[in-house]
Amino acid sequence: MDQKFFAHDTRTVAKKLLGMEIVRKAGSHITRAMITETEVYKGFSDKASHASRGKTKRNAPMFSPPGTIYVYLIYGMHWCLNIVTERKDYPAAVLIRGIKLLPSGELINGPGRVCRALKITGALSGKNLFDPRAGLSLGNRVAKPARITRAQRIGVDYAGTWARKPWRYLVK
Repeated sequence: MDQKFFAHDTRTVAKKLLGMEIVRKAGSHITRAMITETEVYKGFSDKASHASRGKTKRNAPMFSPPGTIYVYLIYGMHWCLNIVTERKDYPAAVLIRGIKLLPSGELINGPGRVCRALKITGALSGKNLFDPRAGLSLGNRVAKPARITRAQRIGVDYAGTWARKPWRYLVK
């Protein structure tokens, strides 16, 4: 997998990430998991996206090349992991909402819980997913999802009709 994998429509990337292994190396500790749920944030007009009001210091990684890691804090206490997609200067990213820890099979749902389980903080934001020094990478496909379900995004009611976009993808 390389940067080209992420240089496609965000919805396509979000679906392709399902069943992929995500690997976090924090110090000497390595955590492996399978991605089970993703959510799409795409473009300037997406009112649920941090980029809908333009580029800021917080959302600057969203304007980076595909494969850039974008981590932000919500409610002052939960980190959320995103991977930038499409192209430089176009704000689009996939939020990782759910994982299944390997080999235990424990399901972790919710972006804050995902980051806690993978020991991800804002220190990763802006780093390149393909730089081994980042300590975060994607591995092989662990499973090919038999069925992918689409649903509305969560926690973005303020975005009006954009909140109802079926841009959340889940392994079923």
